Order: sequence, then structure tokens, then C-alpha cells
Amino acid sequence: MTHPPVDNREHRLCVAPMMAWTDRHCRVFHRQLTRHARLYTEMVTTGAIRHGDRDRLLAFDAAEQPVALQVGGCDPADMALAARVAADYGYAEININVGCPSDRVQHGAFGACLMAEPARVADCVSAMRAAAPLPVTVKTRIGIDHRDDYAFLHAFAGQVADAGCEVLIVHARKAWLSGLSPKANREVPPLDYERVYRLKRDFPALRVVLNGGINTLDQAAIALKQVDGVMIGRAAYQRPWLLAGVDRQLFGERDEPVTRHDAIRALLPYIERAMHDDAELKHVTRHLLGLFHGCPGGRRWRRLLSEQAHRPGAGIDTLLAALAEVPEQSTAEVA
Repeated sequence: MTHPPVDNREHRLCVAPMMAWTDRHCRVFHRQLTRHARLYTEMVTTGAIRHGDRDRLLAFDAAEQPVALQVGGCDPADMALAARVAADYGYAEININVGCPSDRVQHGAFGACLMAEPARVADCVSAMRAAAPLPVTVKTRIGIDHRDDYAFLHAFAGQVADAGCEVLIVHARKAWLSGLSPKANREVPPLDYERVYRLKRDFPALRVVLNGGINTLDQAAIALKQVDGVMIGRAAYQRPWLLAGVDRQLFGERDEPVTRHDAIRALLPYIERAMHDDAELKHVTRHLLGLFHGCPGGRRWRRLLSEQAHRPGAGIDTLLAALAEVPEQSTAEVA
């Protein structure tokens, strides 16, 4: 099957897949702030894709593109099905989760525990590439438990690259498969960026994306001197205005920047459509709470939405009333 080549800039800045956070409403909001960053869904298991309500799980707004589907699974046939379905829905990429250390994910025999089975991951990559004309990418750690030397990571990367993985997203911490919560696994194991940089030097044809601990675009720019891309997670969600500088700072765009108020106004037609279907205002506004972080009126914005958006009948007027409490910026104040 013919696969389009991966563009050098496609993964320059990615927003990480985050369970309970990066749903379709969040992604449409993020797309108001950056045209070029690659967005990722929450992880969807192959079992859910095979047996669940696919439209509820997988449908997305065209405005989100480029958007990638992250899947959790370990059976090549199920993963091939996921790739075909992802292609049918129009995703730009399908990503394999080999990084999550949660007990639930381990019980499903996927996530970070799959680092111990590189041949199985490689079989999944091969099956997915044969099934659909989508880039197949892998998100992983630098190691697991006591299998955390560079040779282990190098061997894993080599096998999945040989199977056809063109982009390897590496969270620069190892994962402890027992004894640490998922939250602690994002914070306690030390970061080792040099190991990821070394991987890129050893696999120059493999697109390597660094994940973990990147909180600013200046940090991202420094990392991009060593790797092909950077993935930002919690910082992009909790302080989403960070994304407003991506297109100019990392992609060289020179268009007039949006303001925070512009971003909300641009989102209104989507919110109206979503509420016409089955969404409630709170389903969207929970992703907007950090937009005015550090701005005059930002606390009032957050408090009004937190208190008002969940009430019966809350609609666009509720959002506009909260927006009116925050002084409007000029574009000169935009990052």
C-alpha cells in the first residue's frame, strides 16, 4: 500500500493525547490558537473501536485537522482494523500507545508494558501499514522498570522503525509498571533528554519527537535543534494561550495574531452546533478555564464559567457574559 511521505514539519509541535482532556471540544478550541500544531485524540482502545459507538468515539470536526487518533491495543488484526477505521474517518495519522503505565492499560496488555515486546509492536505497525494509507507512529518511554539502559531503547526503536514506523514520540522518562501511579510516572522518574537526542543521532531517517517536561515555546525551540518535533501536554492544556505563539515562533508564520477574545469569538459557531447536537455548555467551557491565566479578570472568568456553565439553560450568553468581564487585548499584547 502506498503511504504519503511524512512532511518534515508536520510534528514540529504536537499537543499530547490526554485522557479526559483532549476530546473533540478541546481540540477545536486549540485549533483556534494554532493552525499548524498536530493534535491528538484521547486514547481509544481497539476493543472500543471494534464493539463501541464509533461516531461517538471517533467523529471529529474538520477544523481540527491535522489530527491523529491514538489507539491502545496489542493484537495486529485489531490494530489493522483500527487503522482502516481511522482512515475511513479521515484522520491524518494513527498512533500506538506504548507509553501509558496505568494498571488498567497493563491489564489490557498494551501501553508501556509493550516496550518489553518490541516484536509485537513491530507486528502491529506492519499490519496497520498494510491495512491503511496512514502514517503509523508510536508513542513510547525511554525504558520500563529496570530495563532502562540506552541499548534497550535503541533495540526497540530499531525494530519498530524497520516495521515502517516513521515517527517515534518519546516521553523522556522511564515508566515504573508497579509502585507508581500514572501521575507519579509523569513526574517522579527523571527526565533524560540526552538519551532522546542520541536516539535521533543514531536513527537520522526516523522522525523523533521529544515529550516530557516542556513547558514553554523557548524550551521547545531549544529541543528542536536536536530532534524533529516536540510534544507538549499539561502546559498546553492548563495554559492554552501558549499555543497562540506556536505558528509564529516555531513555524515562521507572519499573519496577524489572534487575541484571546478573537479565539473565543471564533469558537462560538462550533459551540452552537455542538449544543444543537448533544453537548452542554460545560462540556466545552471546561477546556477554556485557563485561557486568561495571569490576565486581569482571569480569575473572574474562571469563576463565572465554573459556577454558571453547568446550570440548566446555560448557553452562549453565559460565555459572552464571562468574556465581558475580561479586558480585551490589542494584538500587540499577543505572544
